[in-house]
Amino acid sequence: MMLLPEPRDIPPRLATGAFILNSGLGKLKADEGTAQGLHGMASNAYPFLGKLEPARFTRLLAWSEIAVGATLLAPFVPTRLAGLALTGFSGGLFGLYLRTPGMREPGSLRPTQDGIALAKDSWMLGIGLGFLGAGGYRVRATAKCRTRRGCSR
Repeated sequence: MMLLPEPRDIPPRLATGAFILNSGLGKLKADEGTAQGLHGMASNAYPFLGKLEPARFTRLLAWSEIAVGATLLAPFVPTRLAGLALTGFSGGLFGLYLRTPGMREPGSLRPTQDGIALAKDSWMLGIGLGFLGAGGYRVRATAKCRTRRGCSR
C-alpha cells in the first residue's frame, strides 16, 4: 500500500515546492557578491554560520532548497514527511526574519518594506505546520479498489 497526498494538499505542495526548487536552482549560479550577501545576512542572524565561507554556505543553501522543493513535489513522499522538511526549512528562514534588524516594525511582527520578502516565509511555515497533521489516501493495486467504496481503510 502507498499513501498518496490528499487532493487538498496537492496545490500547496506544488506551489511551495516549485517556489523553493526554483530558488535553490537560482542560488547554484550565485556570483561572489550574492554569496557574500546571503552569507552575511544569515550569519548575522545565526552567528555559527560565520564559520562557513560564503560560497560554500550558498551551495549548501541551494542544495537544501532543491532537496526541500523536490520533496514537496514528489507525490510518493508522504505529506507529513514533506511537512517536516518544509517546517524545518521555513522555520529557519522565519527565524532570519525575526532576528534581522530592520525587517520588522519596532515592537511588532509587522514587516517593514525591507522585510516583506522575508515575511513570506511565515506562509511556508504555516503550510508546513498544516502538513504535519495531514493524513493521506491509501491506495491498493486491486481491481475492486478503483472506487473509494471498494477500498477498506
